[in-house]
Amino acid sequence: MLDIERVDHIGIRVSNRAVSVAFYERLGFKTLSDTGFEKGHPIIMQHPCGVVLNLLGPSNTPNDSNILMDVDKKYPGITHVSFKVASLDGAKRFLAVHGIPLSGQFSFKDLRAVFIRDPDRNVIELDAYAGDEPETRAGDPDDDGYRAHP
Repeated sequence: MLDIERVDHIGIRVSNRAVSVAFYERLGFKTLSDTGFEKGHPIIMQHPCGVVLNLLGPSNTPNDSNILMDVDKKYPGITHVSFKVASLDGAKRFLAVHGIPLSGQFSFKDLRAVFIRDPDRNVIELDAYAGDEPETRAGDPDDDGYRAHP
């Protein structure tokens, strides 16, 4: 077994530096460094909870094959990032105040989740658990609540 301690960071290629930075700032991320986005170096942003993002760019091809969970074409690769939130109702209020629309939602056992998109349509899942988290991860994938998952 590889001795993984935690996720170090999440890399996201973006098409518009200013628009993407502003979006993630609205979610609470702060810029730690920007050592040359136009040269392909990441903008490193961190949330107070410790999650680190590397916004990479600039993209150099149209976004016609982005990996999305809720479209018919399924490309291989990472489909989304998921952040655990303290309150899903609080998250929904925050998103509404900041004009960030929901792109989906589902529930499964003790898990309730909503989905949003960043400016490049990358999927972000926000999860809240009513009970113990590990209890929710196991179970029947044919459960009616899970079928609503995009």
